[in-house]
Amino acid sequence: MPHFGLMDNRDSFEKEEGALLRARLHIRGGKRRLRQGKISSGIVTLYDALLFALRWYVTSPERRKALSVRKEDDLKDEKIVLDILRRSKVLASDFDYAAFDALVDKALKEEMPDYDYSGMLRDFEVFMTGLGVMPFDEAELRPKILPRFDNRRKFIPIFTAFDPD
Repeated sequence: MPHFGLMDNRDSFEKEEGALLRARLHIRGGKRRLRQGKISSGIVTLYDALLFALRWYVTSPERRKALSVRKEDDLKDEKIVLDILRRSKVLASDFDYAAFDALVDKALKEEMPDYDYSGMLRDFEVFMTGLGVMPFDEAELRPKILPRFDNRRKFIPIFTAFDPD
């Protein structure tokens, strides 16, 4: 998902705040794509949000103290992080990662215009709320920047309020 200056991609990999921002931007973008009928794209975007929400959660030293992390646990592997969250009893939600992962695989291979995403989105939002990523005020996210170019093909950022559609 292009970020057009909304964030530095390195921050999402290196900084706790960057991972949270990316997760929230991708939740906003994924939901927008779902509403626009771009179902496969929306699902894949939400998957990216999930990955960075998990990265955000385990990056915090305070949150990590409450986790039952073993020496051999790879905190960059989302399946292991989900297992850690379950065994640490951090999440009350029974988010079905296997079903979501299978849905993402399907979305990567084909368009899904007739897929009813409402149940998936509800479960996803409950999971994100349990992590503390949601709810959030979309108005507090950085404004959407639309790329524009002048007649010499020089990039001119145009700031707009976020587009709910």
